[in-house]
Amino acid sequence: MTERATRLSLRQDRRSRPSPPAGVRLLATEAELGEAMTRAAGDGGQASLAHIGLHEIPRLRALFGAEAEAEIARELADLVLRNTREGDAVAYLRRPPRFAILMQETSPRAVTRRLDRLSRQIAGHDFRVGGEPVRVTPIVGLAGVPAGAAPQEVHRRAEAAVRHADARLDLLVARHDSVAAAARAEESPKTRRRVRALLVAAAGWAVATVVPLLLPLLVYLALAAAGLDVTPVVYLLVVAALVCTALAVYAESFAALRAPGPPEEPATPYPSATAIVVAYLPNEVATVLDTVRAVLRVDYPGPFQVILAYNSPAPLPIERALRELAARDPRFFPLRVETSTSKAQNVNAALREVRGEFVGIFDADHHPAPDSFRRAWRWLSHGWDVVQGHCAIRNGHASWLARLVAVEFETIYAVAHPGRARLHGFGIFGGSNGYWKTDRLHEIRMRMFMLTEDIDSSVRAVKAGHRIASDPGLVSHELSPATLNALWHQRMRWSQGWFQVSLRYLGELLRSRTLTTRQKVGMVYLLGWSQLYPWISGQIVPIVAFWTLRHGWESIDWLIPLWVATSLFTLGTGPVRMLVAYRLGVAEQRRHPGWFFFYLLAEPVFYAPLKNLIVRLAQIQETMGVKQWKVTPRGAEAPAARAA
Repeated sequence: MTERATRLSLRQDRRSRPSPPAGVRLLATEAELGEAMTRAAGDGGQASLAHIGLHEIPRLRALFGAEAEAEIARELADLVLRNTREGDAVAYLRRPPRFAILMQETSPRAVTRRLDRLSRQIAGHDFRVGGEPVRVTPIVGLAGVPAGAAPQEVHRRAEAAVRHADARLDLLVARHDSVAAAARAEESPKTRRRVRALLVAAAGWAVATVVPLLLPLLVYLALAAAGLDVTPVVYLLVVAALVCTALAVYAESFAALRAPGPPEEPATPYPSATAIVVAYLPNEVATVLDTVRAVLRVDYPGPFQVILAYNSPAPLPIERALRELAARDPRFFPLRVETSTSKAQNVNAALREVRGEFVGIFDADHHPAPDSFRRAWRWLSHGWDVVQGHCAIRNGHASWLARLVAVEFETIYAVAHPGRARLHGFGIFGGSNGYWKTDRLHEIRMRMFMLTEDIDSSVRAVKAGHRIASDPGLVSHELSPATLNALWHQRMRWSQGWFQVSLRYLGELLRSRTLTTRQKVGMVYLLGWSQLYPWISGQIVPIVAFWTLRHGWESIDWLIPLWVATSLFTLGTGPVRMLVAYRLGVAEQRRHPGWFFFYLLAEPVFYAPLKNLIVRLAQIQETMGVKQWKVTPRGAEAPAARAA
């Protein structure tokens, strides 16, 4: 940017821009900013320095020339100044192009909240370059200004944080202290990390398996020795919990039978659309090319674009095949995201290439139905912001476990998701075969530090007042894990991710003024009760064990009306849900009624206890700070460990 452009971006005529708020200093040089930082450090306050840049500046400069940078800087200056307060100092840094804000006498949490709000405003603003509207992605880094710190060192820390934000592209402020702590943890000796992982695993297994059964029994025995038998009251509470959960399952099932379909016709003509396929290579080499071809076969009447956003630690032979496919079909664009280690980063990076008015997101093993984008637009054109489709398993023949998962997915996508959406007033984006209005996805983004970035984005979208529909008729076929080892790693990540979301957002959601009472009740069930239930569901066992030890097995009357009635009521959820899933499921699964019968027998005996154990272990892992996970294997490739 020229010196003249820099001056224009910071000191425009008052008629063309708002005046700075009272007390805000607009500094024109780094030297003046350095002097302000030196004074702030000497005062011993809580000063912070933020660097604010834009990820797309190099690309826009290449497309529109240097004047594009000046045009955007002028508009960005307005947004920055509107968010400053008395005592702030603002400057423009030319290399690299950044705005810098020195904020004094403000707590780190308050500073982060201010900058997060500014980041969202920048992301939602339509900038004008050469008369054309463009959207940009803010990258914000924050560093404290400790006593005695040299201004150059503070700038270096803020810039390091900006580089971290530039890798994530999730609109969140990157704090230098958090980035540095993560880097130190990553550099710790491998032996120490392995020993810690083993200790955490051993402690987790002990707590998840022994404590839920043994600890209550010991408490009951100790209280009984003191003359207090609490098991009758606890028994009633456990029965009430099981009955309430069963009622919720019945309600979901019957609501799914009345779930609405999409509008018959779109409200507006079919616009341009984009599909983003996300892949981790080489883990998904075996499936990714077939998936891209399947997506390109989608029957859509408007302009259609397919982006493969992938990351790989090294060049791979399949990349040549992808380039050849792109040369043959101009709708396809392979995008290698060099700095990515997560699905969230791949999606965020792909957004800068999106040309569609709405976006479908797919994992690397998904084959969407030919009419999927047309059906999705029928929802989105009538005021919905996101629509989640039906993910069906296409490799159920691979193993007995794949058959279990195939039926489980029917209970999820044909019954639970549409039933809950009807009951609670909101749907859930499940990570794949979900369709977003591009502006909404640009606003919400994905966050790489969340293990289930899809659930995180869903909750934030609902919190922001956006509408998510669930459509069991919007089908895409995917691959199931065929082995227990692969399933274990997948469900551990899912369970820990759900727990992360529950801890992070449940309190905020209950205090929200956007959500209705009905939606808040739904969030309590989805994020609160679902995390408690795996600990409660087996509590009948220690109660029965206590009665047996105290009174003998023969003394227990198994024909007590309450016991019989509640047992039949709760056990009845399985057959009812199975019947609904069979009726609403995809045709290829309904051709195998034996699979549904097998699931009906295996689910209460083996599969549900296994999933409850995984949830308990995942909660313990999250509590102990373990964030390691493995990518679900696709095809014949071995899983690659990644840090979330």
